[in-house]
Amino acid sequence: MSTIGWVVYLVALIALMYFIAVRPQSKEKKRHQELMNSVAVGDSVLTSSGFYGVIIDMTDDTVIVEFGSNKNCRIPMQKDAIVRIEKPDNA
Repeated sequence: MSTIGWVVYLVALIALMYFIAVRPQSKEKKRHQELMNSVAVGDSVLTSSGFYGVIIDMTDDTVIVEFGSNKNCRIPMQKDAIVRIEKPDNA
């Protein structure tokens, strides 16, 4: 194989790795950042550990989430531990 063939092969391999690994990861990171920016007090959230709760207070990187129906379990956690947000219905 000639030198030009190896260069084309290498460029194609790098492009393939970009579209398989780097691009989807950057899209997911952007989606997660948008999710973190939309978090507000009163939102129901699912944490990365699988617990459902309601945000009762928050700072820049920490949220206090209230778990359970008796409203006595309040745990501070990192904002990044939130996986999904459900906005309250104001109907």
